[in-house]
Amino acid sequence: MSKVLIVGAGGVGRVVVHKCAQRKDIFSAITLASRTKSKCDEIAAEIKDVTVKTVQVDADNVPALVALIQQEQPQLLINVALPYQDLTIMDACLETGVDYLDTANYEPHETAKFEYSWQWAYHDRFKEQGVMALLGSGFDPGVTNVFTALAAKKYLDVIEELDIIDANAGNHGQPFATNFNPEINIREITATCRHWENGQWVESAPLTTKRVFDFPEGIGPMNIYRLYHEEMESLVKHIPTIKKAQFWMTFSDNYLKHLEVLQNVGMTRIDEVEFQGQKIVPIQFLKALLPDPASLGPLTKGKTCIGVIARGTKDGQRKQVYIYNICDHEACYQETNSQAISYTTGVPAVVGGIMMVTGQWHAPGVWNMEQFDPEVFLAELGPMGLPHRVVEGEWPEL
Repeated sequence: MSKVLIVGAGGVGRVVVHKCAQRKDIFSAITLASRTKSKCDEIAAEIKDVTVKTVQVDADNVPALVALIQQEQPQLLINVALPYQDLTIMDACLETGVDYLDTANYEPHETAKFEYSWQWAYHDRFKEQGVMALLGSGFDPGVTNVFTALAAKKYLDVIEELDIIDANAGNHGQPFATNFNPEINIREITATCRHWENGQWVESAPLTTKRVFDFPEGIGPMNIYRLYHEEMESLVKHIPTIKKAQFWMTFSDNYLKHLEVLQNVGMTRIDEVEFQGQKIVPIQFLKALLPDPASLGPLTKGKTCIGVIARGTKDGQRKQVYIYNICDHEACYQETNSQAISYTTGVPAVVGGIMMVTGQWHAPGVWNMEQFDPEVFLAELGPMGLPHRVVEGEWPEL
């Protein structure tokens, strides 16, 4: 039995609290912390059979985080705050000797550049302190890394090509909205695209490479666009046989048209501009105008389909395998008051936490998901609400 401290009270934080509360056999006590305590209180009130303690904390403030950790004495801290805050929270965990888990890698405020280098640099310090950090325990990154590790362990002797494909076939009926933090979402999508090919990163303009993919189980054909996503960075490092890796995501024509207009008028800029004597960041102002992703839960219908296609050889023969999950927005909302985007990120965070506190995945240092046994993780993930399916040899190359 372990005490868990959850930092962040957005849509993913809500799912993490619900799912930790469902696992009283693992988590003996839950504390939820955020800059805005009222958000924590709202989530805590939804949990009927477990008491969730709520506190206010500024996740940019290391001494405040250290004081909170020392007060609560958790065995694990689950970070579902903003990616900007990863390093301050890691610093606090390092100082207090508490294991750390997040769902997205660090990104500095001043540039839309997300990569693992900053967090990997903590490895030796965490190892020396006997503390573990598990990076990217969401879905993508996270479960997609685990799917890739499963393909390498069970279905292919050598992985040569990898396509990670993320479809949100849901509809919330809003003219324009993002399914998670608008600022992070738009920064990610509008960044220069990179994919891995023949031992190097190849750059291209964002959203210029388009394919049509026929998704399984009734979702059908959808437009997918290539963009950069962080799990590719760790996967090509830890599975060096991969010669080509790409990440694909679905976007509706309506979404892309709105995004194009917002870019053209400067609303997606991340640098400061002066307005009526004050400094503002346009994308942060835009975030304030757009619907709160948490408000989309009761409105969203349809499904997500996120998975990986791995190609390579098995027993000397060319082979490919497609491993994926289908998740229903309405079912997620009924269970956790959150739509499937938050659900598919929050559930793996809790499962990663279970792996750590039970010792099934535990080693001092800083680690990515694919560096541990995928089968024990997936054995827990399915019953927690995200079962996977495996199809061998039916999908065309992208």
